[in-house]
Amino acid sequence: MNDIFSIKNKTIVITGAGRGIGNFLANELAKRSAIVYAVDKIFSKKNEQNNYFQTKCDITKKIQFQKICKNILKDNGKIDVLVNNAGITLPNNSTKDYSLENWKKTLDVNLTGAFVCAQVVAKIMKKRHAGSIINMTSINAELGFPNNPAYVASKGGLRMLTKSFAKDFGKYGIRVNNLGPGYFVTNMTKRSFQNKKSRMIRQKHTLLGRWGDVSDLIGPCIFLASDASGYITGQDVYVDGGWLANGIIE
Repeated sequence: MNDIFSIKNKTIVITGAGRGIGNFLANELAKRSAIVYAVDKIFSKKNEQNNYFQTKCDITKKIQFQKICKNILKDNGKIDVLVNNAGITLPNNSTKDYSLENWKKTLDVNLTGAFVCAQVVAKIMKKRHAGSIINMTSINAELGFPNNPAYVASKGGLRMLTKSFAKDFGKYGIRVNNLGPGYFVTNMTKRSFQNKKSRMIRQKHTLLGRWGDVSDLIGPCIFLASDASGYITGQDVYVDGGWLANGIIE
């Protein structure tokens, strides 16, 4: 019997894989016999020993990413899965003073970069009439967050871009879905987590009573990458411990 959750020998490209969630997913997917290409501008030295391929690239530069995909095709002949994980956050003390530079920089990576990568990979997947694109959004695609307008706008935009892609790429056998983390312990959320008051407010609002660990994302990611989700596209999969379901903060 075939394991519908198997990702063995699937060629998977993950952006923003130099650290954090992306790096964890790259390692975990490779452990499960996927052929993983981790894409980022910078890789830390501690990631030099791994079981995936490291590829340096600025994903906002279409020509760079096209070149990487061309090399992957030479090596493996296909790309089965794209995980658009690359993202930055540049909060400020006040939205009214938020700089246009930070706005453009955030949108460029979080939204334009995802658009570029999906567009390039979709042309490759189309030839085999199969593929899965997973866009890493956030609970902030659904909810506002103080003093970080660019991040919220970029994740909300990515959420709807996914639905647009799902509609346009479905006829080519390409599935496009969102994977939206809640509050996870990462470098991006380090400041909030280290602040006891902030940490406990978020923990209390989460129905499961804890912050997420990056290991909580591997199952949903495998599901969306594998044939188990073969009839799912254009959907939001939130891994948030029940944050969104909890509604109004009491």
